[in-house]
Amino acid sequence: MTTGAIIMMLFGFGITWGGAAYCISLAMKKNGK
Repeated sequence: MTTGAIIMMLFGFGITWGGAAYCISLAMKKNGK
């Protein structure tokens, strides 16, 4: 694998997990109110 491919893969994982964490935090806030 090239360095660019590895960077893009890590970037994709960051977006996926970041989005999941954001959705979970939103759900926690809604349940808390």
